[in-house]
Amino acid sequence: MSTFPILLVGGTGFVGKQTAQYLRAQNPGIPLLIGARNLEKAQKVAAEIGNAEGVVIDLSDENLGLKDRAVSAVAIFFKDDTLAALHFAQSRKVPHISISSGLSEIAPEVAAYMNKPDASAIVMGAEWLVGATTIPAIEIAKNFATIKSVKMAALIDEQDNGGPATDIDMQRLGETLPAALTRKDGAFYWRVGDDAQSGFHAIDGQYTPAIALSPYDVMGLFNATNAANISFDLAIGETSSRRQGLPMSTEIIIEISGTDHKGNAKHSRHAVFHPQGQMPLTALGVAMSLERMVGLDGKTPLKPGLYFPYQLLDQKNYFNRLESMGGRVIDLADISENTRAQLFA
Repeated sequence: MSTFPILLVGGTGFVGKQTAQYLRAQNPGIPLLIGARNLEKAQKVAAEIGNAEGVVIDLSDENLGLKDRAVSAVAIFFKDDTLAALHFAQSRKVPHISISSGLSEIAPEVAAYMNKPDASAIVMGAEWLVGATTIPAIEIAKNFATIKSVKMAALIDEQDNGGPATDIDMQRLGETLPAALTRKDGAFYWRVGDDAQSGFHAIDGQYTPAIALSPYDVMGLFNATNAANISFDLAIGETSSRRQGLPMSTEIIIEISGTDHKGNAKHSRHAVFHPQGQMPLTALGVAMSLERMVGLDGKTPLKPGLYFPYQLLDQKNYFNRLESMGGRVIDLADISENTRAQLFA
């Protein structure tokens, strides 16, 4: 395991700062570089985290303004259209994770890997909330012998302020991704127009209009389950907890249909829930990915390659960490209307 610091580019933002906090809580001795355009902000966050240093990042410089400073891994928390952080990681032969690219934006990062496949590990982190959907879905899928369909739906509260980088990502994806990759009857196709309009029932049972989206979960779950039908829908509005008079939260609905190990038809419906919104789940996924990438989990550091988070993260450890930070995976199949409100207590 390297003793060089992990570089967090955009480390003063909501997700970057929470990622640093999770890394520090789990790994007190690992040094961190909090990278930002504003040195004062970076130094302030670094002082709060401890055993960290604030640095200015210059994406126009091939060394990001860090000269010959050694690092053990690079995480970037906003859309880097220059690929400067990725090329920096490849030149230093250290792993890299990004979390902002949509599925149709995957080409530049994949091409960078193809050009230097032996340089470093590249983690395509833009699964929905960095593994918070795919990892539970794969665990739930173990109860099935065959899987016909996987339906995923995410509800972000309209009060869930993820910061400027998140706002920019959502606006860009809304403008540039009018089509959503979906799997239907064993083939992939792009949902557009009226076909992209959808909806789902939230944790509290209320129907919520939604629109199709194609995060990396669609491709990951196809390879993990070989399901003939896979879709992902997104809604932004009032979450179930707020309708109960509580603070905003975030929720992800996962529905799987197929057959059980006795050959009988089976359907499951679960929810991933966090009472503080989307940011803690995203930060957890990045922190655990970084721990795996550099070997902080006690295993060999990640070898060069192209990865999704669900391929890296130990499921048992993920669920333990999720629960410890207030998140839950809830079985909704047998929940009654009388007990739904108790879920948020």
